[in-house]
Amino acid sequence: MTIPPVGETPQRGVLELRDCIALTVGMVVGIGVFKAPSLVALRLDDPVLILALWAAGAAIMFVGALCYAELGSAFPDAGGEYHFLFRAYGPGTAFLFGWGRLAVVQTGAIAAVSFVLGDYAQRLAPLGPHGAALYAAAGVAGLSLLNIRGTRLSARLQLALAVLLVAAAAGAAVLGLLSDAAAAPLAAAAPPEGNPWPAMGFAMIFVMLTYGGWNEAAYFTAELRDVRRTLLRVLALATAIIALLYLALNAAYLKVLGPAAMRASDAVGADYMQALMGETGATLLAALIVVAALTTLNATIFTGARAIYALGRDVPLLAPLGRWNARAEGPVNAHLLQAALALALIGVGAVARQGFATMVEYTAPVFWLFLMLTGFSVILLRRQGNVESAWRAPLHPLMPLLFCATSAYMLHASLEYTGKGALVGAGVLALGVPVWLFARHGAARLRAAKGR
Repeated sequence: MTIPPVGETPQRGVLELRDCIALTVGMVVGIGVFKAPSLVALRLDDPVLILALWAAGAAIMFVGALCYAELGSAFPDAGGEYHFLFRAYGPGTAFLFGWGRLAVVQTGAIAAVSFVLGDYAQRLAPLGPHGAALYAAAGVAGLSLLNIRGTRLSARLQLALAVLLVAAAAGAAVLGLLSDAAAAPLAAAAPPEGNPWPAMGFAMIFVMLTYGGWNEAAYFTAELRDVRRTLLRVLALATAIIALLYLALNAAYLKVLGPAAMRASDAVGADYMQALMGETGATLLAALIVVAALTTLNATIFTGARAIYALGRDVPLLAPLGRWNARAEGPVNAHLLQAALALALIGVGAVARQGFATMVEYTAPVFWLFLMLTGFSVILLRRQGNVESAWRAPLHPLMPLLFCATSAYMLHASLEYTGKGALVGAGVLALGVPVWLFARHGAARLRAAKGR
C-alpha cells in the first residue's frame, strides 16, 4: 500500500561519518551505565563474571550491528527498521512497527529520558516543586525545535554533546582505575548464592538494556553518502567506543567500590564519584548525567521522526506526516507530532510520579518484539535474493539467529518482570490493528475511485 513520496526526499551526504557515530554513541551511552552495574552486581559476586557479562553484552551488540549493516546497505531508507520490515513481512507488519514507534517506543523513550534530565537538572538548579517536569518538557520542546530548524544544526549539537560525554565518562573511568581511593563502608547486601547461571541470565537483562540504542543507526542510511561502506564503519566504530567505555567504567567501579559496595548502592555512579572526589564528585556526576540525557534525547528525537515520516509516506491516511522539508532537511510534520505525544506522556508520567520506571515498562516489550523481527528479516531477505549487492554479515545464519534468540529472551523478560505499564504498551500496539485495517480499506477505496 504505497504512494509516491510527498514533496522533497532525504538527500545523500547531509550526514557525515562523525555525525552518525555521535548519534549512535549518544543513543546508547546514557544513564544506564551509572545505574545498571549495581543491579548486575546484586546477582553476581565474582568481578571476573561481572566483566565477562558486560563483554558478552558488547559481543551481542556487535552481532546485531553486523545484521543491521547488511540490512542498511541493502535497503537504505529514512524509515530504517520500518523499511526492512516492509520488505521482509509486508505492509501490515511495517505499519504496526511504525504505529508502535509513534505511540509507544520512541515517544515513550523520549519521555523517559526527559524525566532523567529533569530530575538531575532540578538537583543542579531547582525550579520549585514542579521543576523536574518543567525541565523535562523544556528539553523535549527545545530539542524538537532545534531538529525542526535543521538537520545539520542538530547534528552539530549532537557531535559536541557526544564528544563531551565520552571524554567526561572516559576521564571518570581513568581517574578511578589510577586512583587509590576506596568507598566508605556501606551496609553490604548478602552475596548471591547457588547456581550462577540463572543469576547471569537475569543480570543480562540490565546489561542489554544499557547497551540498547545502537540499532537507531538504521535511520541514517538515506542521508549517508556511500552507505554500503560508511554504515559498516559507523556501526563498527560506535560499538567499539561504547564497549570500551562500558568495560572501563565497570572495571573502575569494581576497583573503587568492589562488588559488595556495588550491591548495596542505589546509585553506583554517584557513590563512585563520591568516593573519588567527595561532594564535588557527586555534583560533577549530576552534570554528566544531564549531558548524557541531552545527548540521548537529541538522538532519539532525530531518529524517531524519521520512522514516523516513513509511515506517513506509505500510508495515505497519514500522508501529511510523510512530507520531507527541503529547507530543514528533515521531516518537520513528523517532529511536531512526535513532540506533542512525548509532551503528553511527560504529563502522564508527572501525574504518576514514577515517570522513568513507567515509561520503561511501557516501551520495553514492543521494542524487543520488533528488534527480534528485524533480526529474522536478515534470513528472510537473503532467501528472497534481495541482498546480493549489499555488504553481507559473516557466518550466516548464525549471526541473525543469535541476535534473535537474545531479543526473544529480552522480550520474555520484559513481559515477566515489568508491571502494568507493559500491558498498557502492548494494548496501545494492539490498537494499531484496527487503524491499519481502516487505513488499508481507505487506500483500496482511493485506488478504486482513481480507476473509474
